[in-house]
Amino acid sequence: MTIGLLTPEYPHALCNSSGGIGSSVQNSARALTQLGHRVHVFIYGQNQTQQLEDQGVQLHFISFQKFAFAGWYFYRKAIQNYLNTAIEKEVIQLIEAPDWTGITAFMKLKAPLVIRFHGTDAYFCHLEGRTQKLKNFLLEKWAMRKAIAFSTPTDFAATTTKYIFRIKKKPIVKIPNGINLNQFTNPNPAEFDPGLILYFGTLIRKKGVFELIEIMKLVCENHPTARLVLVGADSNDAQSGSDSTWDELYKCIPEALQSHIIYKGKVPYDQVQSLICNAQLCVLPSLAETQGMVTLEAMAMQKAVLTSNLGWSAELIVHEQSGFLLNPKNHIDFAACIGELLTNPCRCLEVGHQAKVQVEQQFDSIKLAQQTADFYLTLLAKS
Repeated sequence: MTIGLLTPEYPHALCNSSGGIGSSVQNSARALTQLGHRVHVFIYGQNQTQQLEDQGVQLHFISFQKFAFAGWYFYRKAIQNYLNTAIEKEVIQLIEAPDWTGITAFMKLKAPLVIRFHGTDAYFCHLEGRTQKLKNFLLEKWAMRKAIAFSTPTDFAATTTKYIFRIKKKPIVKIPNGINLNQFTNPNPAEFDPGLILYFGTLIRKKGVFELIEIMKLVCENHPTARLVLVGADSNDAQSGSDSTWDELYKCIPEALQSHIIYKGKVPYDQVQSLICNAQLCVLPSLAETQGMVTLEAMAMQKAVLTSNLGWSAELIVHEQSGFLLNPKNHIDFAACIGELLTNPCRCLEVGHQAKVQVEQQFDSIKLAQQTADFYLTLLAKS
């Protein structure tokens, strides 16, 4: 097949930014390419329009365009025109697009459209109890109507999205986001910095970072050598109106605890892997995800991961075997679990080993790319 993947982000030096969506798209694109399929990735909202190759994947950077009126409509039409030109030129048989912001609303594409549940604005507003702008909801709902089918990384994301948008008849197939197992390795899991706790991901309220500060206050009462390292891009904080979540977090850290909490900002991806290796355990107390790529990455590198006990996480981790599922708002229990692991390095290694086994069995990007290809071939046979 020749497949097109539309995305707002991709982990490449020329891209403005990238997070979990970008990582999952890259893993899928490279794995599909390894299976012999031709993959074009279309990255919108970029600084300039250009094309290049990335490990056999054809990347199309589509520049952001401003319009004096109804930019939300006319930029979508500009992306549509670029896609349709590529569809005809490259004989692209199917387009996969994200659900975020309903980017494919009002597009008339010359190839079948499948929407992947990376998480709509409506989805995250629902999980966080926030009110969504009506325009955003309508754009996302209209985009859903354009798709012939959907794919989802977790049953939780499928059930929630189906409920929000009243999806009834179109197929929804679960295919988890996978990772490249060769990329995430840890040859010496028994070597780490005792007491070092790592959080990595965007610094934003929905990732549970404010809960993490409260948890660390309790941890350090009984474990004075414990240190938390935060790694990831800063973001604005909608609740306070601040343009820096880190600034708001720092206000919550008592002076006595400031030397125990270190924010490194955004660092190159290879350095993140080194930091994972160096940590005794990883804490990822997110309050809203569709799956959570960082959880899989830490598990693949044989780290004991403490994450939320909310919907999606139970599809990634077996509690107390391949990780720990806890309520981030229950600071006492979360802190107690961290404390137990800090005093029991062997337990960390045991859980980390089981985490790696589970990732190898369930989240290998090559195996999941084959599932994706089979799904798309079935759809094309019916169209």
